[in-house]
Amino acid sequence: MSGINGGELLRLVDAISRDRDIDPEITYQGLESAINAAILKRHEEAADVVVRLDRKTGNIFASVNGVPIDVSTLGRIAAQSAKQVMIQSNREAEHAAVLNEYAARRGELITGTVTRFDRDDIVVSLGRTEGVLRRTDRIRGELPRIGDRIRAIIKDVRLTGPRVQVELSRTSEDFIRRLFELEVPEIAEGTLEIKRLVREPGYRTKMAVYSHDQRVDCVGACVGVRGSRIRNVTDELGGEKIDVIRWSDEPELLIMNALKPAEIESITLHDEPKQAEVIVPEEFLSLAIGKKGQNVRLATKLSDWNIQIISGADDTLQAAATTDNEIYTAGPPQDRQIPPAPADGEATPEDAPLEQ
Repeated sequence: MSGINGGELLRLVDAISRDRDIDPEITYQGLESAINAAILKRHEEAADVVVRLDRKTGNIFASVNGVPIDVSTLGRIAAQSAKQVMIQSNREAEHAAVLNEYAARRGELITGTVTRFDRDDIVVSLGRTEGVLRRTDRIRGELPRIGDRIRAIIKDVRLTGPRVQVELSRTSEDFIRRLFELEVPEIAEGTLEIKRLVREPGYRTKMAVYSHDQRVDCVGACVGVRGSRIRNVTDELGGEKIDVIRWSDEPELLIMNALKPAEIESITLHDEPKQAEVIVPEEFLSLAIGKKGQNVRLATKLSDWNIQIISGADDTLQAAATTDNEIYTAGPPQDRQIPPAPADGEATPEDAPLEQ
């Protein structure tokens, strides 16, 4: 401390504050606490220690029991003690700054670099700290390598011991939203609005969009010229299918759009319970239901109506989608179960291609 004058001390505090994004006042207070601890180590009998660092000149004033002392006389051991106290104070302040920074960015899209694997978790460098991408937050079949760049949204931020841990996710519905905001300027600007989005990560997403400008086609803008915009999103998702449909406040039209590419003959709504009977031509029955009931299940979530699909050729054959995501077929000669959504990592055939 004796070798640093006031001006040099102020420049040092300013450099530390800028490099670590710490409020200069925190560093000043840490210095004062460190010098106070050093004085107490040297003057154990001290009853009253006062330390003040002038924020304008960088000069240090200290007194013990009302008697001024020269801090340069504290000695090497006291100086080392002061250094440790200051380092600890700055470290805590830095962790708090990182925690506040990333906590304020929950739900944002972030890009990092894969640095290592911790059992089933992927550790991602985010610059000032590390993020963790757990197996349950990864898209099926994903296996990035060390050094790969990876995108995800910030799911949660917490202080684990002395370290800030950022939880990342690529399975969240908000991940799809952020990707479309990045690829479709009309969404980022607010011209287009994603009204509702439902997803089975790694398999299929249905997204209902609405245009606040009649001159802008909501579906066409999301798909892009020759599918360029939506292709960038699906490539990021490893080929996950995305159905972009027009939002409508009319339940019948929304349900019809949600069940595409299947053709619909008629829709009958029942308010109690909230159920929609949908009649489709026999040749479109399997397409309306989808592989393992995926299409009707996602359409149910998107429209917020329990959808019951009935074949136009035989009204005894039907498929119902309930709010608890169970998909089943019922009717003569016997009931038969359609399995629920495929488990994470389970292979499934691709659905029929959709018209965007």
